[in-house]
Amino acid sequence: MRIEYLYRFPVKGLTAEAMEAAEVEAGEAIPWDRAFALPEWRHKSQFLCLMKNAKVSRLSSAFDERAGVLTIRAPDGQVVMACGLNEPGREAIGEFLVDYLGDEAIGTPRFVHVPGHTFADQRTKVISLINLASLRNYEEKVGGRRHRRRFRANVWFTGAPAWQERTWIGQRIQLGGAVLRVIKGTTRCAATEVNPETGERDANPVEELRSLYGHTELGVHAEVVEPGRFAVGDGLQVLGP
Repeated sequence: MRIEYLYRFPVKGLTAEAMEAAEVEAGEAIPWDRAFALPEWRHKSQFLCLMKNAKVSRLSSAFDERAGVLTIRAPDGQVVMACGLNEPGREAIGEFLVDYLGDEAIGTPRFVHVPGHTFADQRTKVISLINLASLRNYEEKVGGRRHRRRFRANVWFTGAPAWQERTWIGQRIQLGGAVLRVIKGTTRCAATEVNPETGERDANPVEELRSLYGHTELGVHAEVVEPGRFAVGDGLQVLGP
């Protein structure tokens, strides 16, 4: 098995940033993955997120961790480049996002960063993985394309039969130079309805998965148990319990 794509999501709810490699520590997520959010940790419906704000799928984002600068670009070319690690920079980013959201913005939300915290949908810090064969099998059965960016995984891999990853719960996997433990399947939500290329809600993957397979999972979550580096092109191997 092989890593084909590697992503992090600097801002919860915004687009992926493609990566060539990541260095991870035990018990941690990919560095700077979901490190920023609007506003603070609560149920996902309280964030700027695709579940509620489909138009954010048109924003592109990238984070320069050396300079601490976050760049967010709108489809019309407007861009904000500001430090996400200090208050003036976060205020500038927050104002840009609120202006972009327009009537969808509620009140005056704050763009935030909490050192050491990951604004994920669960409190456990995890890395998400999806088997490309599972996505292809799903697309074949549903009779249409479902762009991988709908599903917001950190790692996309090939080399395993479709849906085999669902048998890995409780197993350790070698991912490049790191060892992870698969802890659960990834249950999908309404955020996947949004087409990342158009910003429109044009499909219902939750109901499609339920109808086709009797569950609403695509992918798995894993926690890092041994630190290390992994990169696009590295191998993935199941080690056992």
